[in-house]
Amino acid sequence: MMFGRRIQLRMFAVLGLAVVAVLLVGCGPLTFVVGVKPGDQRMTSTVVRDADSWTSDRVAVIDVSGLLTNGRASRLLGEGDNPVSTFQESLDAAAKDRRVKAVILRINSPGGTVTASGLMYSAVQNFRSETGKPVVMLMMDVAASGGYYLSCAGDHVIAHPTTVTASIGVILQTISFKPALSRIGIETLSYTSGPNKAAGSPLENVSESHREVLQSMVDDFYKRFVTTVREARPNIDDATFARVTDGRAMSGDAAFEAGLVDELGDMELAFATAKKLANVDDAKLTLYHRPLSYVGSAYAASPVGATPAPGQVVIGQINVPDLNALAGGSRGGYYYLWQPQLNGSN
Repeated sequence: MMFGRRIQLRMFAVLGLAVVAVLLVGCGPLTFVVGVKPGDQRMTSTVVRDADSWTSDRVAVIDVSGLLTNGRASRLLGEGDNPVSTFQESLDAAAKDRRVKAVILRINSPGGTVTASGLMYSAVQNFRSETGKPVVMLMMDVAASGGYYLSCAGDHVIAHPTTVTASIGVILQTISFKPALSRIGIETLSYTSGPNKAAGSPLENVSESHREVLQSMVDDFYKRFVTTVREARPNIDDATFARVTDGRAMSGDAAFEAGLVDELGDMELAFATAKKLANVDDAKLTLYHRPLSYVGSAYAASPVGATPAPGQVVIGQINVPDLNALAGGSRGGYYYLWQPQLNGSN
């Protein structure tokens, strides 16, 4: 009986410490570690398809999924990876592995911030120029806006017929609470160093001057996007190019007809194309992922930014930045983002 009482006392002590920890942390992030966490979280690879003959050559699959941001993805029980950092880590691993002769970037993303999309685009360009290894872009359900921007960095672009892509444009969403606050007698005051310092603030009315400043930045980023697409797709005639770069989303079929993608197909075609561009007859297909992730086939996606922190248990997949961005919420900024839920365009 005494032994059982000791166990109960220890359990109450542990519970008490947990409550104290919660009170001290307040609303801060909590991470519960369950089980033994791996000591080495460096990117690893698993062969998901063997070669038909003996060879050490490989074609590596790198997944790009979800919202593209240069920051850690928030999760229900902690933080995930930084999409840009994880992407760069995967490319570095492929660059250092002499067995890897080509890379397939599997994109399933509606886009993201202007800067994150640009960083990942540049990372692919640098990878190609420094290693000479070809990069094949394989579009999945969605490869729109920033997802399409990234695809422009590859050697060859393949889309499924049902892929949602294009959405070539820039969006900045703002909201003003000032009219509503005024109706209930709340006055907001801003003391700024210049007339345009508060442009885009939710506590200010949007003046014509503010509109001009914000629209000017949207136009600058859009020009960068269009220039990138034109460099990647020089053979599209001017009339068609103007149409496909007006912000509309397109199916893979329509994008192929317009010249925005090179072929329609799936992983089989992407694998064959990668081997052809790398001038290898046969190769193993490998998938990059974090240690301890189960990889059963080539379709086992390891999304950028969606991998749990070391030792972290994730229940479900609630991505707070994704929800904030789609709602035009607290994570402000300029986006290459397709979000039909709100406005049906961009």
